[in-house]
Amino acid sequence: MSAVQSALVVGGGVAGTAAAILLADAGINVELVEIWPSVTALGSGITLQGNSLRVFRQLGVLDECLHHGYAFDTLKIRSAGPNPGVLGSVESVPSGGADLPSTMGMYRPDLAAILIRRAEDAGATIRTGVSPRALADDGQGVNVTFTDDSVGRYDLVVAADGIHSSMRDMLGLKVEERETGLGIWRVFAPRPPEVTGAELFYGGSKCIYAGYTPTSETSLYAHITEDAQDRSGLSPAEQIDVIRQLSSDLHGPWDAIRDSVVDASQINYTRTTTHLLPAPWNKGRTVVIGDAAHTCPPTIAQGAAMGLEDASVLVELLVAHDDLTDEVWDKFMQRRFERARTVVDSSHQIGQWQRNREEGDVPALMSEVLTLVSEPA
Repeated sequence: MSAVQSALVVGGGVAGTAAAILLADAGINVELVEIWPSVTALGSGITLQGNSLRVFRQLGVLDECLHHGYAFDTLKIRSAGPNPGVLGSVESVPSGGADLPSTMGMYRPDLAAILIRRAEDAGATIRTGVSPRALADDGQGVNVTFTDDSVGRYDLVVAADGIHSSMRDMLGLKVEERETGLGIWRVFAPRPPEVTGAELFYGGSKCIYAGYTPTSETSLYAHITEDAQDRSGLSPAEQIDVIRQLSSDLHGPWDAIRDSVVDASQINYTRTTTHLLPAPWNKGRTVVIGDAAHTCPPTIAQGAAMGLEDASVLVELLVAHDDLTDEVWDKFMQRRFERARTVVDSSHQIGQWQRNREEGDVPALMSEVLTLVSEPA
């Protein structure tokens, strides 16, 4: 018998929907609530390493994700300038196992739609436009009052409500959220035929670095990293102009990408932050996972993977135990905390090398992390 028979998942992102699927597949009554009116995701794309794909297989969505996404195994490093030569090509570590692609790019809204459909098919109840307002844990369960004045009682609450988690605050769990000094523009655009894997451009005079990742047979997302600044007041036309200016000395496929940027709704800008919630990640019967527990700049593309692994390990432990005791939480932290710390610290270090234009051994640190996550969580 599982340690819990009912669960509330707060947050409809990657970690939350993965947790809902696995809980429901284990025969646990699951309700997922999402504060936004619909469960979706901002446009542009996401890069998913092999250890993400390993969890997708566990969730039963791997084939559908591979169909909608674009799998590849190499990362090319290019120079800026009129003739962007290839400076090097790195074979990605197959961190999900030899039978899975090393990396896959995917359109974020497609991934969100696949995961939420799978959660519904598994039997999870989905409610949108609502979130918890108050929690009362009596040691045997958690009474939850929601923003629509409805109430519920659950054996477990999973807080997967993102970087600026209100659930984390409600629990009184404090975390230091640090600015990285990096700002990232992301653009969803048509894929030039010659783009068959991820590529990074260094040496441009307008930005720190730039690159792109194919997300399907017809699309990619391009990204440009600059020193973080307030870009909130830009008009749609100004956003397009910024993308064109920052990429003006990048050529090759960038020429076609730049010409295709005509719709500001396909652009988003993020000032990246990093944090790691101190252990333990639970307070009583409520546990924090995903970006609510840890986040970092996307320099190693492990953010979603860490949230997926959180969900997988959590449900594995719940199913393996008859009661929700400290032993469950201790084992959860033993398997998650140091692994997440390594990813967060390494991602932040690479970002600081890039921001400060320092000569750090980025390939070696990336390889170290991908070797670590090649071992199942």
